[in-house]
Amino acid sequence: MDTVRAANLKWLRNISGTLVQLFRLRTFDVIAQSDYPMDAGESLNRNPLELRAFIDGVPALAWSALPDGSPEFFNQPFLDHSGLSPDEVYAEWKSKLHRDDVEEFEKWWGELQKFRKPGQTEVRFRRADGEYRWFQISSTPVHDGQGRLIRWYGMNIDIDDRKRAEQQVRQKEEDLRTITDAIRQFIVVLAPDGTTLYANKIALENTGFRIRDLTDEGLLARAGLARPADAPGELAWNQVWEIAAHPDDRDRIRAERRDGFLRGAPFELEARLLFNNGQYRWQLFQYNPLKDEYGQIIRWYVTATDIEQRKQVEERIQNENLVLREQIDRDSMFEDIVGSSEPLRRVLTQVGKVAPSDSTVLILGETGTGKELIARAIHKRSKRAAHTFVGVNCGAIPASLIASELFGHEKGAFTGATQRRLGRFEAASGGTIFLDEVGDLPPDVQIALLRVLQEREIERIGCDKPIPVDVRVVAATHRDMEKLVSEGTFRQDLLYRLNVVPIEMPSLRERASDIPLLVEYFIARFGGNAGKKFRTIDIKTLKLLQDYEWPGNVRELQNVIERAVILSDSDAFAVEETWFKRERSEVLRPRVALSSVLLKQEKEMIEAALAESRGRVSGPAGAAAKLGLPTRTLDSKIKRLGIDKYRFKSI
Repeated sequence: MDTVRAANLKWLRNISGTLVQLFRLRTFDVIAQSDYPMDAGESLNRNPLELRAFIDGVPALAWSALPDGSPEFFNQPFLDHSGLSPDEVYAEWKSKLHRDDVEEFEKWWGELQKFRKPGQTEVRFRRADGEYRWFQISSTPVHDGQGRLIRWYGMNIDIDDRKRAEQQVRQKEEDLRTITDAIRQFIVVLAPDGTTLYANKIALENTGFRIRDLTDEGLLARAGLARPADAPGELAWNQVWEIAAHPDDRDRIRAERRDGFLRGAPFELEARLLFNNGQYRWQLFQYNPLKDEYGQIIRWYVTATDIEQRKQVEERIQNENLVLREQIDRDSMFEDIVGSSEPLRRVLTQVGKVAPSDSTVLILGETGTGKELIARAIHKRSKRAAHTFVGVNCGAIPASLIASELFGHEKGAFTGATQRRLGRFEAASGGTIFLDEVGDLPPDVQIALLRVLQEREIERIGCDKPIPVDVRVVAATHRDMEKLVSEGTFRQDLLYRLNVVPIEMPSLRERASDIPLLVEYFIARFGGNAGKKFRTIDIKTLKLLQDYEWPGNVRELQNVIERAVILSDSDAFAVEETWFKRERSEVLRPRVALSSVLLKQEKEMIEAALAESRGRVSGPAGAAAKLGLPTRTLDSKIKRLGIDKYRFKSI
């Protein structure tokens, strides 16, 4: 009896020691959950009942087998899980394996016995209630002092929750892959070093790449390139550009990507990519980093949007603009300002001096003297000539719209603002903006323009974020600016900013000696357009043109000659004298008289409304509401007409 008891005690000690070793090496969490401390070995070794209690108490299915693989021992959790009795378990435990796992288990168990090494596998094991759960089986061989196999010890740990979680992750990954493959846009995922981890279906199909091509080795093999000795970490995606990008874009792309990766912030670039049909198409690549909780980049997500059509439209517009500019140069007096009189030569000398600078220019002169032509000549001879020249007639735009026209607006900034709109200042970025009739600007726009000249930045309507602008300002007016300042309708500080370099345009009366040259120029221009050729100019017509005062200046002369060319039936150019008499008697004189009458009536109506509203301009009972005018417009008219609105408060 003592010999048998000693043998059982030795067996229990062996299995407990092996299980403790297995728990320590493979299932630290299981031991941590056990009620038995890790240092309880001596106590357990002294008491066989405690050893058996320890083996039955661990939250795992423990077992042992003889060297030939036949079962020898199963602990109580194994019996409880399987629902088998101690007598049934030896013969029927395999029946608890899922039928799809039996073959794989037999193969694994056979290899373990053949090589006599520790091993693991995963199988589904049926519980007593009929539910299958995943288990990880770990088995370790035990040898005696002579190296002979004497026993197999093992344990099965429930991993069903982990397997379910893994399955959910795989399903989510599969769903995400299905979604990204359905998107008609390139989607690529890069490791922090630039190595390609994933590319969606459309990216692979359109470029002809395969996932295995996007590794370093795959790209080198496809391109027939040798691996550099000091290959950077992002070799794979760089090689994509070497193979698929347009040769003219590669150096630029490489530099932009390098800068973008170093900054570690979202960036984008445009490039032509070679598709598997042999054609290059423009793509907009957008790079977005994913960072961990410590701010370290763990992924780069790249999307590519096809912008081929947009690029074609831009190229077509650019070509049309070039053609239009050439047409303007040919057909207009762009820099072809005709004349050789002394007043005109002085102006052109000033233009030649001021054009290379970025100084603000104010062009003064009567209507029709060619102020816009001078502004264009300044732009054409400046360092901004390759950029846009934008002209704005401030007097032709309603006061309520001029701010939006000049500075732009955001979507929803006011009723009717259905989308964001860039203003003329942003459209002229890098070039020149010409503000014609600048004296007609409303007071609030004058303040905004003053800020542009001082700070070189604008604010769109509906946006409080300043936008820097690089624009040269050239302004023009036919009005007496000093008088406008004294009347309070134009800001004196703004006039100082605009009047950095003033240029006074001479009237046509002051350059009468240029009239013969201008007549010849316009006859050739309009005659060519009408398909007519004039051999001579009537002497009386030329004298008539030189004697006329030309209140409309060059513009009026141009209109008269165009009319004469259209109506002429002979090869001798002539103008009827009656045209000038009718213009003087029927247009010029009534216009002045009518203007005075209208101004007087307008002043009387405004004063009557102010008297009725006791000097109040705004509000439901104010003068603006009574006259049906915007408050800002009425304020401007009050200042322009010199009305003292405060004297009506006591009425």
